[in-house]
Amino acid sequence: MAGAMKVLAGNSNRPLTEAIAAYLGVPLTKCQVRRFADMEIFVEIQENVRGQDTFVIQSTSFPTNDNLMEALIMIDALRRASARRITAVMPYFGYARQDRKPGPRTPISAKLVANLITRAGADRVLTVDLHAGQIQGFFDIPTDNLFAAPVLVRDIQEKLDLSNIMVVSPDVGGVIRARALAKRINAPLAIVDKRRERPGDSEVMNIIGEVKGKSCILVDDIVDSGGTLCNAADALLEAGATDVRAYITHGVLSGGAVARITASGLKELVVTDTILPTKAVCVAENIRVISIAPLIGEAIARTAKEESVSSLWN
Repeated sequence: MAGAMKVLAGNSNRPLTEAIAAYLGVPLTKCQVRRFADMEIFVEIQENVRGQDTFVIQSTSFPTNDNLMEALIMIDALRRASARRITAVMPYFGYARQDRKPGPRTPISAKLVANLITRAGADRVLTVDLHAGQIQGFFDIPTDNLFAAPVLVRDIQEKLDLSNIMVVSPDVGGVIRARALAKRINAPLAIVDKRRERPGDSEVMNIIGEVKGKSCILVDDIVDSGGTLCNAADALLEAGATDVRAYITHGVLSGGAVARITASGLKELVVTDTILPTKAVCVAENIRVISIAPLIGEAIARTAKEESVSSLWN
């Protein structure tokens, strides 16, 4: 399908990489990524990649720093092996929430990571649903930010009755994302207005929109602790929603998030597999994982053939 290319897998999400390679119809390039006794990372590419179009697939999810270093070292190994082009495929781009200075003497870590990837030798970056779109501008190399919306919309259309759906943004900052999905399924939009008293805590204040009698779908890019999502679900149910589901691209789900969501009023949380689901996620009754592999695979195929990637979601 995709012509001559080399696809390399980091350790962050091997099943996703294997699914992408299967979609492309290419074998994974033989590559050894291992640790020395002191946990230093060692990479050895065991096939000739000289003059090849190469794709390193690695999410920088937990353990974030280890996975980031793996990606950087793999990119460096490819550059020194004379690969023609190196694309860093990062389904989940860690540090994306640190895209600005929230206070004095704080870093902009997303820019630092962008610099590291570029300096390591990447020629382009491919990622999914960046937390902040402006991060594309942090890179001085071509960057494709895929939208998971087509994958989420397809699942919504297959699983739900669209006649009584209300799409809801869990905060004001996510309105553009929620509006785009609502437009795709021709559904109205509501917004949860919340006030965050301190990092990690959120207090729901008001629902903007009439959700009484509606089946609500919360839409966001990241679910981490799950607190905002659960509070939003409770507020929607109190406002008269018949049921509440959530469709989220990146299931970070740190700490006690899975237990919190399992015990919440959410009927279902649907996440993509940009981040490798933990055992707790896999056995949770109201959490379901859908695959993003066909979307990323098609984007890689189009990149290799120098075709438009943006047309994937037009």
